[in-house]
Formats: sequence, structure tokens, C-alpha cells
Amino acid sequence: MDRKKDIIKIIDSMAGRYSAYEVFTDWTKCSALAISNSLAMIHDKVWQRREDEYRATIQKYNDKEREKLVEMFDLLVETLEGTMADVLGQIYMESGMGSKAAGQFFTPYHLSQACANLALLEPDEHGIYRVSEPSCGGGGMIIAVAERMRDQGIDYQRKLQVVAQDLDWKGVYMCYLQLSLLGIKAICVQGDTLHAPYDPRTTEKSHMLITPGQMGVLI
Repeated sequence: MDRKKDIIKIIDSMAGRYSAYEVFTDWTKCSALAISNSLAMIHDKVWQRREDEYRATIQKYNDKEREKLVEMFDLLVETLEGTMADVLGQIYMESGMGSKAAGQFFTPYHLSQACANLALLEPDEHGIYRVSEPSCGGGGMIIAVAERMRDQGIDYQRKLQVVAQDLDWKGVYMCYLQLSLLGIKAICVQGDTLHAPYDPRTTEKSHMLITPGQMGVLI
């Protein structure tokens, strides 16, 4: 079931002390950090830094507001269980945040689908479809590729391997959250793709979020 409108209503109801943009940003960040840190086997400096960032963000909200953040997460899970789309990008744009928040806009999902349908998808010698998205935003292009694979009878949760990078942490959190809930194997990276593209040998761990699918974990 599509619960985007319900999520937007909750965000609007929480707007007051904080803008709708800040509520949305805090929600996606806390949701992404909660998933990431729950998977960590070792509580190292990166884990602690993310734990501190989560706590500093969530403490801005009272108990009732925190319950609403959890409710929105549940509604997002329900929506992604019923449809494949850039749900967070759609919420961002439909709520009007795209017209005023740092000039950032998200590609309409039907355009992402069109691009995915035009792309040449070929597996490597191991049968893996490898996708690199240098400006991932909320992950719409990746989700569209996964949807196309599904429609062609290909198990994207097993066969798709993604590196998604974006300069903006907001986009990284959004992409990581959606790809995690869709079971897509991905490494989501914050950084300038032109000057510092992802390299497993040199990219700092603090700039990477690894999805549960990539780690072989179901959520």
C-alpha cells in the first residue's frame, strides 16, 4: 500500500519548532544510522561517531515526536513492500521541499524508469549485474534498474551489485535507507565522485554505509 501521503501528513504535523525539511532530513538520517549501527559487529570509532550523531539528532524531539518518526519508518517499509519507486524522493518533491531546500531536486521516477529501460544490462562472468551511480540522490535510478531486473525475472537481491555515491549526506542517507529496505546489495558513499571516486582501498570507512544485503543480513 502506498503510504506516502500519510508520511507527508505526519511531517507537516511535526513542522513548527523545526521546518518540514529538517524533520524529513533528521528522520532519514536517524533511520539510516539506526540500520547501519545495528549491523555493526565491532563498535569502533566510526560506530561511536554515528551513535553520537544519532543521539544528538533524535534528542531534538520529544517522546511523542519520536513515536511519529518510528511510525513514518513503518509506513515507508509498508510502501516499499508494495511498490518499487523512489518513495523518499517523491515525498521530498510532493511536500514542496524541492523548491526551497538548497536547490536540490529529485528525478521523477518515471524518468528513472525510462533511463533504466534504455540501459544495456549485461552480467559479468559471474552473473552479477554491476551498477555504479555517481550522483545517487535518493537512489531512484538504482531502484528503477532493480525493478527492470525483477520484471525480467532476474533476482535483483542476489544478482545486482551497486556502488552509489553522492556529495550530499542527505542523498546518501536516503539512498542507503531505501536500498536497505529493498534488499539491494550496495555500498553507499559520501564524497565527490569526480575528485574522490569510491575506491575500496582508500575510501574512508566513515564515508561508507553498507546495506544489509551487501552484508548478507535480512532486516
